[in-house]
Amino acid sequence: MRFFTWLFRAFVFFALFAFALNNQHDASVRWFFGQEWRAPMIFVVLAAFGLGCAFGVVAMVPSWWKHWRIARRVQPAEPMPADKPVVAAPTTIDPHAEHPPRDGL
Repeated sequence: MRFFTWLFRAFVFFALFAFALNNQHDASVRWFFGQEWRAPMIFVVLAAFGLGCAFGVVAMVPSWWKHWRIARRVQPAEPMPADKPVVAAPTTIDPHAEHPPRDGL
């Protein structure tokens, strides 16, 4: 399975590399008031991708703060006394279950 994962990654890398080689001509981005930015097409695409990623992260920050505040408010469970050992309950797997648990994934 790892072989196919690395094969897929190599395919994506070479596809993007070929895209970059095929788009080396200059592109111009026209801003307001007659401003213009001229750069190779791959830099324009890379800048747009980077700005999109940054915008997505910044847009998620309020939600992360909200979940962080909620998690901080939750009181932790009482700790077990040190004189009593902690014993894990045995687990049973139902062979007729529709979706059995998948350990190790």
